[in-house]
Amino acid sequence: MERTHDPAALASICKQIRRHIITMTGAAKSGHPGGSLSAVEVVVTLYWDVMRHDPARPDWPDRDRFILSKGHAAPVLYATLAECGYTPKETLNTLRKFGSIYQGHPDKRFIPALEASTGSLGEGLSVGIGMALAARLDGKDYRTYVMLGDGEIQEGQIWEAAMFASFHKVDNLCAIVDYNKLQLDGFVKEILDLEPLADKWRAFGWHVIELDGHDIPALQKAFAEAAATKGKPTVIIAHTIKGKGVSFMENSPKYHGVAPTPEEVELALKELA
Repeated sequence: MERTHDPAALASICKQIRRHIITMTGAAKSGHPGGSLSAVEVVVTLYWDVMRHDPARPDWPDRDRFILSKGHAAPVLYATLAECGYTPKETLNTLRKFGSIYQGHPDKRFIPALEASTGSLGEGLSVGIGMALAARLDGKDYRTYVMLGDGEIQEGQIWEAAMFASFHKVDNLCAIVDYNKLQLDGFVKEILDLEPLADKWRAFGWHVIELDGHDIPALQKAFAEAAATKGKPTVIIAHTIKGKGVSFMENSPKYHGVAPTPEEVELALKELA
């Protein structure tokens, strides 16, 4: 893979990742396209610009760690791993098929380059804290990044983890909330409202950065600010659009867990051409 700091180059990679997400979920006839599309800019910026990692050495001890706690958004991670060179691109469209390495949720048994098997929501932040603490104990300087869903953070374990991380000053940890404001059954604010979300994280002792989660330069600046913040963990509240990049999917609860039809795949790919 060729790393880049250029926002235009990163935006081009984002478009390719979105094409993969559409074709993968379309081929599978199942999956979670909406929350995969909303997370693209965050994941691409991390893998191509921010994180220290090496596809030739997936078990490199000094690599930065990324955990997709919202594991149902696996297509965005699979597409990214494939484009980086960790896994084969030519089999991405075997998503959710029997025997495929691209299971419905990330599974380390099938892809050893994954940091954790995820998708049982609420657990990823706790796992990330463990990795960040391990770095401290081992005298390593790697950082750990955890992407959380906004519906996911309605769960209590997230806030237990948040309290623990700030108490222990786990400043090599950065959480990202993919705040697309939709969950399985509808709009977050109508199911269990999270607001005032930034104030909640601050009250739990975290450094908070709030931004447009599709603004690549803003994300680059935020990740740099997170790395420079000492004495407390950082959370980036990324305001995103579910289904971002495909007009008929944007801000639609339907596409949380419904794959595009063959006709919709064709329409989406035209938009992403």
